[in-house]
Amino acid sequence: MRQLLGGGTGGLDPEQLSRLSGMNIDPAMMQAVMRQLQSAFEGGGEGGISWDLAQRQALHIANQEGLGVTSGQRTDLDQAFALATLWLSEATTISDLATPPRTLTRGGWVEATLPVWQELAEPVATSIADALTAALSEQAPDDMQGLVQGAGRIMRTVGGSLFASQLGQVVGNLSKEVVSGGDVGIPLMPDGEAAILPQNFDDFGRDLEVPEDQLALYVATRELAHARLFRHARWLRLHVISQVTDFARGVHVDTDALEDLASRFDPSEPEELRRALESGALLPARSEAQNAALARLENLLATVEGWVEVVTEDATSRLPSAQRIAEAVRRRRAVGGPAERALGSLVGLELRPRRMREAAAMWRAVTDAVGSAARDALWDYPDLMPAAADIDDPAALVARLEARARGEAPVTDEMDDALARLLAGEEDASSAEANGDENDVDGDGSSGSDSPDDHRPV
Repeated sequence: MRQLLGGGTGGLDPEQLSRLSGMNIDPAMMQAVMRQLQSAFEGGGEGGISWDLAQRQALHIANQEGLGVTSGQRTDLDQAFALATLWLSEATTISDLATPPRTLTRGGWVEATLPVWQELAEPVATSIADALTAALSEQAPDDMQGLVQGAGRIMRTVGGSLFASQLGQVVGNLSKEVVSGGDVGIPLMPDGEAAILPQNFDDFGRDLEVPEDQLALYVATRELAHARLFRHARWLRLHVISQVTDFARGVHVDTDALEDLASRFDPSEPEELRRALESGALLPARSEAQNAALARLENLLATVEGWVEVVTEDATSRLPSAQRIAEAVRRRRAVGGPAERALGSLVGLELRPRRMREAAAMWRAVTDAVGSAARDALWDYPDLMPAAADIDDPAALVARLEARARGEAPVTDEMDDALARLLAGEEDASSAEANGDENDVDGDGSSGSDSPDDHRPV
């Protein structure tokens, strides 16, 4: 930072950059960060967040091994997707995808999903940039406040660039872990698209001792079920992403922890900074509003994942190893990988549905009671979707659906009664107004019924 503030254009010493290896940061990428920051200090920066930097960092990590998709892998997975499509049509009434499923490299997954990562992470990046600007303003003397206000754009560029580089590193490492497009639980892929990453699929199945063709069929079925749901319930994608961003907007940086770390940071020993970033030590404890937002998000993700699990279980009932694979998938989703945990530290959010088993039990009860058609119809509108109380006790939801299937009127509550009274009042008023208009044929306020001549034909 001393070199940066000094306005030097020669960049950092390569020996200094080599010390960054202890933080798992690529020195070449760090040079790109520093060039952008120097440009900001020289007046050429735009003051925003460089998402291109995040993409370059993510692709650099994802493409390090340089492995593509072989023709054999593509053929095997295409066959698995074709059979999984037929099986799903027997297990759900939600229609098939319009776009054929894909096999992606790790770099292809990064390019396909990064727009959503950007949307999810932007509120946190803005919070970090605002925290840096506020910290600078609070620590500067009074006679330098004018200069500090002018430096706000620069500090936003500094914070945004550092965050973008860290996000790129996390997404790049996550590309080495995810097996399919819906593996993380949120709708990362473009709408209506399904995909499997063959390289990660091979890594996932290596220790399961399950026939590869059965594993491919299960993973393909689960991925197609996830993509079908978000394509059918088009409101659901926005619903999930908006709840994630609502949580992220409440994330703030603990400036006291940041100042404490800066006071004792030794550039030659970067391990402490790496641990602080990975552990989320710079993020303060969640507020009550954040805890409430997190609870809503966890219930929503569990509801989605529970439906996917039940539909996948029904569709893959022919597979001898289906239960074994399902348990491995549940454990994997519950624990998460290193990159997923790093993402949680970066934005303060864990995307693991803690109530997935309870939600799956709810969907199973609904399916057994009213069948797949009535079950899938709950995704037609947001107000039909099961709530958290239904996950806790699905009996009331099942009773409502069974009554609806029998043609019985649903039991009304206080809100229904109040709405009925309101609508009745509006109808009465509209009827009275309409009767008044019919009687006032002359437009003068009289009824027009006093003289028989008023009824003469026109």
